[in-house]
Amino acid sequence: MARVEFFFDFGSPYSYLAHSQLSGLGVEVVLRPMAVLKVMEAVGNQPTTLQSAAKGRYARADLGRWAGRYGVPLNPARAQTNDGQACARAVLAAGRIGAAREATAALFHAFWGVGDPVGTLPEILAVLAAAGLDVEALEPLIDSPEVVAELEANTREAAERGVFGAPTLFVGDDMYFGNDRLDFVRERLAAEIAA
Repeated sequence: MARVEFFFDFGSPYSYLAHSQLSGLGVEVVLRPMAVLKVMEAVGNQPTTLQSAAKGRYARADLGRWAGRYGVPLNPARAQTNDGQACARAVLAAGRIGAAREATAALFHAFWGVGDPVGTLPEILAVLAAAGLDVEALEPLIDSPEVVAELEANTREAAERGVFGAPTLFVGDDMYFGNDRLDFVRERLAAEIAA
């Protein structure tokens, strides 16, 4: 059966944009949160949008264009103070109770869609509670050694598979980087389904 692996980082607005389109692929999506800055360090890449003021200005305009095309809200007001890695651990914890998909959607919407704070554990839990998740079950899992280890394992695996940024999608062994490569993902999935 066709499926997509989605390696992402909550600190990446392009991950948010790509995520907004995944349900339209019509296949299983395996959520693989990672620590993209650690991946970049491991493979020798640099976060140029953060290092180049000109590229940063362009990216802000580009993000607005993509959000408009996808019909999704974009409010990066709290992006610098939100905790992407804690959000990633919350998704992995939610996976243990069968709610990774719902947690990812709620946290991306808060982080990038409406600019709600998700910089502390209570703020993250409030977003998850509002989405109907069992936060009493989630709270002790988010910082558990098992969840921390899973995030580290995802990060290592991403680097080993050639990931150099977020978002990165895999269909089988074929890798696609960026929300702007979703058409190629669709074509690859269509070929796999037809085969």
